[in-house]
Amino acid sequence: MALSIDDRIAITDLINLHGHLVDRGDFDGLAALFTADVVYDVSALGGGVLTGLRAGREAALALGERNPVAHHVTNIVLHDAGDGVVRALSKGFGVLTNGTTGSVTYDDTVERTAHGWRITHRIVRPRRTPLHE
Repeated sequence: MALSIDDRIAITDLINLHGHLVDRGDFDGLAALFTADVVYDVSALGGGVLTGLRAGREAALALGERNPVAHHVTNIVLHDAGDGVVRALSKGFGVLTNGTTGSVTYDDTVERTAHGWRITHRIVRPRRTPLHE
């Protein structure tokens, strides 16, 4: 079954809300985006694979001032994988305190839960070189 327009808007809003919450340190609000047992893979950034909301919170707090001051997301592409599962691919960039930026790709698995759409698995891959396969 194809994704409805309402589902597409809800999932896009979900992905877009991430930056607003993390930039203001609203870790409790992340429960509206991720399942409690989310797998958040930042191993390509040197952070390993984090499991659960608490692990994500602890990792962000440990980074302290090294966290970006702004997270932005764009180019969201959704693919209905069936059975209430959607694969979402998006581009993100972060602005650091010194004004430099970095680019990543978010590869998300989003599932319909009793509480609405939630991200169950996210892989963050940095973009450090142009035009590579």
